[in-house]
Amino acid sequence: MKKLIGIVVFVAATTLCAAQKKKQESAVYYPGKEWQSKTPEAVGMDAAKLQEAIVFAIDNEVQNPRSMEENHYRTFGKEPFGDAIGPMKDRGSQTGVIIKNGYIVAEWGDPERPDMSHSVTKSFLSTTVGLAYDKGLIKSIQDTVYPYVPAIQVYAPLPTANKADHFGAADMLDLFATPNNRKITWNDMLRQTSDWEGTLWGKPDWADRPSPTASEWLTRARNVPGSVYEYNDTRVNVLALATLNVWRKPLPQVLKENIMDEINASTTWRWYGYENSFIILDGQIVQSVSGGGHWGGGMIINAYDMARFGYLTLRKGKWNDKQLISEQWINWSTTLTPAQIGYGFMNYFLNTDGKYLPSAPTTAFTHIGNGTNMIYVDRENDIVAVVRWIDNKALDGFVNALLKAVK
Repeated sequence: MKKLIGIVVFVAATTLCAAQKKKQESAVYYPGKEWQSKTPEAVGMDAAKLQEAIVFAIDNEVQNPRSMEENHYRTFGKEPFGDAIGPMKDRGSQTGVIIKNGYIVAEWGDPERPDMSHSVTKSFLSTTVGLAYDKGLIKSIQDTVYPYVPAIQVYAPLPTANKADHFGAADMLDLFATPNNRKITWNDMLRQTSDWEGTLWGKPDWADRPSPTASEWLTRARNVPGSVYEYNDTRVNVLALATLNVWRKPLPQVLKENIMDEINASTTWRWYGYENSFIILDGQIVQSVSGGGHWGGGMIINAYDMARFGYLTLRKGKWNDKQLISEQWINWSTTLTPAQIGYGFMNYFLNTDGKYLPSAPTTAFTHIGNGTNMIYVDRENDIVAVVRWIDNKALDGFVNALLKAVK
């Protein structure tokens, strides 16, 4: 009889714990189309200190030109084959949104203005890969990419109809034909450790942030995929094209249907590729998007929508009672890359060793892009902060000031 009572008590306690956990989960606030705001005091923050963080951000606006075209030709445009081939949009003023416990507690600048987000786009790209994994279109991230991607017909109408002028030139683009490229896995591409070799959309892999030793550009030995990290937008665009061929539909459409509509994002975000990044896919002309604004293009989006995406990753892929992207994928995304401790999947920058953002918890991470555009994600303090057009050297100073406002 005593044993029976113990079993009943255990079952009752287990049921109560499950109910309490469900109640706690349901208590988490997720913004609808209209995002609710609260005062800093209502969520345990000091309003005066929070204002100091905002002033710090504004005072540290990046001094680069607001013309993205002019800025490009001062920087990446100086690289070999550095001409812009995607759309560029002049930026707005220094802008930010701070989210605590899901509520907006501060905003400044012009959060509704869609601006180029540069390499924050990479986090949206890796999300479309994750969706393909969750759907079973990619069986394992350790699979080599080669079997998933057939030769691709690039949409490139000839200036003349004389095919003889192009005799001997390949009609199809084979991304993974070389012995080195056949070894590359999805995991290698997501972590920027693939050392993919080739040219895509007129941009050779070696021309992106080229070695100062020009004699090495075409002659260096290739690294074993997975062994060496190199931030390289040509290879990011290879991943975008490979993922497009897995989905067999435009990646902006994949993102819209599976993520952005679900998190109540606005209708103003756009994801662009290049003027020459079109292919023929199932009889349709489809643009392959870029993973950033290195040569133009990428995600043009407002700060509120960036904050929604950041909040989704803070909640480990869950929105209300729906798991939009698997928790497993978010965990992989925030697991360090052996060849680069501060990097997860693109474009999750990790603080694992505390060197990236010394003022932040080691569990914090960011989605980051040139500009600087930052989505700061801090689960320990239940904070998401979007900061746009701030000097890169001021990132930790801003985080330091922000966390001082948490009581």
